[in-house]
Amino acid sequence: MEQDNILEVRNLKKYFTVSTDFLGRPTAYLKAVDDVSFSIRKGETLGLVGESGCGKSTTGRTIIHLYKPTAGSIRFNGEDIDSRTAGKQLRRHMQMIFQDPYASLNPRMTVGDIIGEPLDIHGLAAGKERTRRIIDLLQMVGLNPEYANRFPHEFSGGQRQRIGIARALAVDPSFIICDEPISALDVSIQAQVVNLLERLQAELGLTYLFIAHDLAMVKHISNRVAVMYLGKIVEIATSGELYSHPQHPYTQALLSAIAIPDPDVEAKRERILLAGDVPTPIQPPSGCRFRTRCRYAMPVCSEQEPTLIDIGAGHLAACHLLHKT
Repeated sequence: MEQDNILEVRNLKKYFTVSTDFLGRPTAYLKAVDDVSFSIRKGETLGLVGESGCGKSTTGRTIIHLYKPTAGSIRFNGEDIDSRTAGKQLRRHMQMIFQDPYASLNPRMTVGDIIGEPLDIHGLAAGKERTRRIIDLLQMVGLNPEYANRFPHEFSGGQRQRIGIARALAVDPSFIICDEPISALDVSIQAQVVNLLERLQAELGLTYLFIAHDLAMVKHISNRVAVMYLGKIVEIATSGELYSHPQHPYTQALLSAIAIPDPDVEAKRERILLAGDVPTPIQPPSGCRFRTRCRYAMPVCSEQEPTLIDIGAGHLAACHLLHKT
């Protein structure tokens, strides 16, 4: 593991059983995450993007062991994470911010107890010190300390997400998985939450895995971006490089859907429309999984699965068109 990497994921798989035989043995799997590898350096933000159902959120939940991995390895700060080590000590250093800020908060608990619960579990503070820590966390995320005695239903979506962020920060983590943290919020609030996450990253030295489908926002917050399709990563590059020179046809199609503020440029731009629907992850296409929707599909695409290759400066893409050049 490279010294500056806080996380290394190698050949990660997460399969869900969808049917069994009369003896209870699995006969079919939903391959939500299928042989995914990437790394995240300390202090950076890696954006993970793709269409709904591509396996983004499952990847994040499997890394933090909310789902048990089917196969593969996860190394955090140089140490392997498995079912034995994925306990309280891991949660001290790795936290998650969830997509739905209301569903992720216990409606029967006050905000103070929600934020204080991690402190109780890990024995980090009690009494006056616990109260002071809760007040500090509320102020850190831009909320009034008086809110500690209120309940989640009394807040707006943006405020509830700030409460979720405060809860994640309570144990002083070094790495946070942001699972579509702005998708359930009003557009006017999304930028505020993203700016908050950026400020906290700068002040606390945090590292993020930022999962989202809003490509414009991902470009704004991410140092590097990984593009996922049907359980596979098809392209990884720095944010500027990926958005300026996308190499995979799927990435090109996704980026063509981003609106450009200049109406003259927007009018002249080609919009790439993908044919058909995303195939089922229970029976994904042979070879390249994107071939059934790709306008460049060739016979080799159905026969061989393309591997991620470095086309320069750490820009990785998995496409047979690139293998031919």
